Amino acid sequence: MASVVSGSETSVAIPDFQTLMRPVLEFAVDGKLHSLGEAREALAARFRLTDEEKKSLLPSGRQTVFVNRVAWAKVYLDHAGLLETPQRGQFKISDRGRKALKEAPERITISYLMKFPEFADFRSTPKKQKTNPAQIVTEEEGQTPEEMLESAQQRLRTDLAAEVVNRVKKCSPQFFERLVVELLLKMGYGGSREEAGEAIGEGGDEGLDGLINEDRLGLDTIYLQAKRWEATVGRPEIQKFVGALHGKRAKKGVFITTSSFSAEALDYVRNIDAKVVLIDGQQLATYMIDFNVGVDPVATYEVKKLVSDYFEDE
Repeated sequence: MASVVSGSETSVAIPDFQTLMRPVLEFAVDGKLHSLGEAREALAARFRLTDEEKKSLLPSGRQTVFVNRVAWAKVYLDHAGLLETPQRGQFKISDRGRKALKEAPERITISYLMKFPEFADFRSTPKKQKTNPAQIVTEEEGQTPEEMLESAQQRLRTDLAAEVVNRVKKCSPQFFERLVVELLLKMGYGGSREEAGEAIGEGGDEGLDGLINEDRLGLDTIYLQAKRWEATVGRPEIQKFVGALHGKRAKKGVFITTSSFSAEALDYVRNIDAKVVLIDGQQLATYMIDFNVGVDPVATYEVKKLVSDYFEDE
């Protein structure tokens, strides 16, 4: 990340929260009360963030990266006593903050803030809790606590998805058939397990072909084909599938494979009248994880935030 200096900055994508700490202080140097919204607007202009960068979301999709990083820059400056919060939703620079602007390096970091006792207490690890060195390194590189948590969760999902695909490829065709049926049921298709099994029919040729209800009432049906393959599925296979759809007067189909689809196959389904969904091995694993097919949750972590109104006097 480029060093931060006073004045207008060239575009450097989204600055990490440590890079934002000095600019937040400089924004508040006028001594007036400001809101985080005002700070975000000024900093976005200063770093010349594009609309796309300002809208970029954390992996959870619940908050934008920029909003999250500005908020944590402000929180850390608060704990170091460089900012004051005299009233809810408003902050201003402190005398210590003014002094820090003169003495601090061009990029204020966690290491610099550790010189302030209040911040060191805030950062201290309870005696019974061991510090994770990997976490410290990651945070020093600029990730906020939410980003660290979501990045770790994303890595776990990626590793699990790869493991799921490998296991599915080693299963028998019959097991793959049952897996697909269970997944479709978990996703809300096929009605009951008995109805879904009858709709799909017998497996064969390391896959299964048949019809399944789109909804519990059976108002519409979907033609399904699943291929437990290693090789890439090309356009010819998808053309055969679409031909089977026409032969059964079906307008919707789902083609599932444990491998992947060629660019030509993906382009083909975008330019046909029939509604055909292609699900590759990676997407299959993602659905299995999302709907708990073949996987079990082992831990749940709640991320909570302060309810400011609770602490307001009546």
